[in-house]
Amino acid sequence: MKYLALIIDTFDELLQHKLRTLLTLLGMIFGVGAVIAMLNIGEGAEREALKMINTMGLQNLIIESKSFEEKELKEQRKHSRGLTIRDGEISTKSLPFVVDFSAQKNVETYAIFSASGKSDGEAVGVSPSYFSLSKFTLAKGRVLTKEDNAAFAQVALLGSSTAKQLFPLGGAVGKNVKINHLWFKVVGVLSPPFLKKDEFQGIKLGGDQNQVFIPLKTAIHKYASKNLASEVSSLKLKVADTVDPIQAAVAIGHLLDRRHNDVDDYNIVVPAALLAQQKQTQQIFNIVMSCVAGISLLVGGIGIMNIMLATVLERTKEIGLLRAVGATQKDIQIQFIAESFTISIMGGVLGVVFGILLSELISIYSEWAVSWSISAIILSFSICAMVGLVFGVYPAIKASKLDPIDALQSD
Repeated sequence: MKYLALIIDTFDELLQHKLRTLLTLLGMIFGVGAVIAMLNIGEGAEREALKMINTMGLQNLIIESKSFEEKELKEQRKHSRGLTIRDGEISTKSLPFVVDFSAQKNVETYAIFSASGKSDGEAVGVSPSYFSLSKFTLAKGRVLTKEDNAAFAQVALLGSSTAKQLFPLGGAVGKNVKINHLWFKVVGVLSPPFLKKDEFQGIKLGGDQNQVFIPLKTAIHKYASKNLASEVSSLKLKVADTVDPIQAAVAIGHLLDRRHNDVDDYNIVVPAALLAQQKQTQQIFNIVMSCVAGISLLVGGIGIMNIMLATVLERTKEIGLLRAVGATQKDIQIQFIAESFTISIMGGVLGVVFGILLSELISIYSEWAVSWSISAIILSFSICAMVGLVFGVYPAIKASKLDPIDALQSD
């Protein structure tokens, strides 16, 4: 009963000064909301980055052929053939930590259509190992095989976006599509990826869904390439799990430099390095946002102390009367700490709601990924409650030390 009466008295006192209580609550609400939104967005961004990196393969290295103007390309071809399938083969044979590789050849595409639709995608030739090194999921059918590649087969695997464009009603497997001047039989369709963004650290992602995959040898031998173009557009090397991909990239770079006579005609993309860079950026973001949220909570705490000190001055006679009828210093302290703690708890609850709404709004309008974190809610709520207790102690002690006689005689 004693605690129930304390709670009732606390709320009665706060409700008597609604505007002052609301203004004090705002600091706590914004502080808690900022902490929750920051942590939710930070965790969401980290998970989205991991998901994006997984589409490239964390243990993969991507070697891309550079583009040059015709005059510069002619000069470079005097010393280097550009990126070739042989580069991948030599890498797997010479470097024991390279366990597999795949090759890709972009086809200059000007038309892709079927009997029921057309696509604005592009065709790419890929080696059979391309699909085992990439995080693709089949929706229907099968992937391209070694037999398809060896026979220069005119078979195709469609990305999910391309399949919808070419076959709006479904049933793509077994039907034919025409890529430029050649007809291909569809043998499979990919499932769409679950990515919020199509780019990560400048690297295009999810573009596979708007492509038509054909056997690599079919692309090389049945479609014309630009003059002096590299044999393949890119290579993907699989590095052993026990080896750091960043260190592996250095060794592979030295090997390719020797093969290309030190001609700078390729780029090496290291997904693991991109992930490390993303984590560092995210860490800086978290630190900055934590400082902003901390300052907001500090301001809220100062607001609680300010309102409680003002309350002590306003209720001097009441405190004197309570002491005169037998209330101890501890009773006075508990009363004022209960009021400051109640303000912080209310601010914490409303701050959690505000943080959730803020996270959703940021996610909707900025397309940032948000991942709900129970630990973020518990942490921010706990800090808010602690702020209320800490900043309520001094006013409570000051109130309890008032002399009863002086308090009753005050104006």
